[in-house]
Amino acid sequence: MANSGKGTFQPDSDVHISFEDQQKINKFARLNAKVDDFKDELKVKQNDMKNLEEAVDELELVDDDCVKIPYLVGEVFICQSLEDTMKSLEEAKSKKKIEISELEGKCEELKSQMSELKAHLYGKFGSHINLEKEDD
Repeated sequence: MANSGKGTFQPDSDVHISFEDQQKINKFARLNAKVDDFKDELKVKQNDMKNLEEAVDELELVDDDCVKIPYLVGEVFICQSLEDTMKSLEEAKSKKKIEISELEGKCEELKSQMSELKAHLYGKFGSHINLEKEDD
């Protein structure tokens, strides 16, 4: 085999994956899927936050304090005063901020675990494993 130069990929080459390594690969995949789910949830919550901020901006333009504002609670609209509606929106915004920061914290924690696994797996398998996402 004079053609087996260093650095060339040989599909026949044996890459032995122990049970422990397979478990780490599986854990990485599960963490990656969780991060994707959290990112999707984060986008939804950020969109909700944007909608709440826009609602506050619109209500600041209302001149009449006596007007009743329909406010969605669950599946029902209730009519509230402008002041009560503004308080409700501010409470909803603060809750949404907390939810967003919790999700961001969870994502960072998972990414930290993933980077540890990635370092171990790349250290052991080198170019025989690909843990990077393919962006379409």
